[in-house]
Amino acid sequence: MKSFARPETGALSRISLIIGAVFLALSVIGFFVDKNQFFFSYQVAFTFWLSIGLGGLFLTLLHHVFGATWSIVLRRIMETIMSVLPWMVLFFLPMLLGLHELFHWTHSDAVAHDPLLQQKQPYLNVPFFIIRAVIYFSVWIYLARWFYKKSVDQDKEYDHKQAHRLRQVAAPAIILFALTLTFAAFDWMMSLDPHWYSTIYGVYYFAGSTLATISILIIFTRTIQAKGGMKNVLNLDHYHDMGKMLFTFVVFWAYIAFSQYFLIWYANIPEETLYYFHRWEGNWKTISLIIVFGKFVIPFLILITRSSKRNLTFLTTISLWLLLMQWLDLYWMIMPTLHPHSTHFSWLDVTTLLGIGGVFVGLFFNKVQKQEIVPVNDPKLPQSLEFTTH
Repeated sequence: MKSFARPETGALSRISLIIGAVFLALSVIGFFVDKNQFFFSYQVAFTFWLSIGLGGLFLTLLHHVFGATWSIVLRRIMETIMSVLPWMVLFFLPMLLGLHELFHWTHSDAVAHDPLLQQKQPYLNVPFFIIRAVIYFSVWIYLARWFYKKSVDQDKEYDHKQAHRLRQVAAPAIILFALTLTFAAFDWMMSLDPHWYSTIYGVYYFAGSTLATISILIIFTRTIQAKGGMKNVLNLDHYHDMGKMLFTFVVFWAYIAFSQYFLIWYANIPEETLYYFHRWEGNWKTISLIIVFGKFVIPFLILITRSSKRNLTFLTTISLWLLLMQWLDLYWMIMPTLHPHSTHFSWLDVTTLLGIGGVFVGLFFNKVQKQEIVPVNDPKLPQSLEFTTH
């Protein structure tokens, strides 16, 4: 018998929020101990959890664009992940306090003695930086809230016209999403080194974001089932398809990563190769190799098999591993600005990650128990419930 009962995630939500509050408090102490380290550690943690919220938005839009049937039973979980995006505005505020510590282009004396920074000043200046951030969050929050509300409203009374409207809006919304995510990646991460740039940097961040979101979708779904929700709703074929999506974005991320590296290596222009040169110094070389093998080679060899995508314990384990690799990848992208010659892991890397993460996970599970766990009135739901791979 199919059960749409809401899972008992209240205790899990409270525990997660408490963990988040404790580690955020520890992070505040770290701010007074080492301000520079705090801001860089915080930025890694912020961009990691933001990437998951944005990935939830993308997967929701993608679902509506294609009118997918198999993922209907998963749609509400994807929508709930993206619904945490408005809270990420609060976590962005500390970054504004650390602009001077994070971004070299905010130093007026550095701009005065650097012709390249002078040329980029019309774009890289604090007022315009903040205005763009407001635009990015406004777009993301509006899309997340609009799609979530329309979906939940359908649980009360299904309207075919409204469903069609969701699909119509999703197509242009994906374009808007792509532009805002790309420029946010330029602003918040690539401009840490204003002398280096990559035209596919935003796509690189997007690929990692979607990979991390599919990973956490698998983990959250397994947790919800363990807490009494979605019993006999999801079958092995649903997880198999999530595994196929995971495999797809492992390959896509590797393709984008190699494309970015290969073009810079082939051109061999000193100011472009410096980015990778720093990431091949000292312990950064080890981190670079871990990312190559841990985020592509090993998951590729494992997920290419059918059996691995149909073994739930194995699929959950590789999902957890890929989440760790996404954090390490962002660490690799951001932290060499502070420590260009070798890695210096800090306890603040852990407290900021668990601080923001605890709140993110707590808010997610709090919302899970307040709405239907699946879109109960969707006319294609019976087909989704009986989905099988061929």
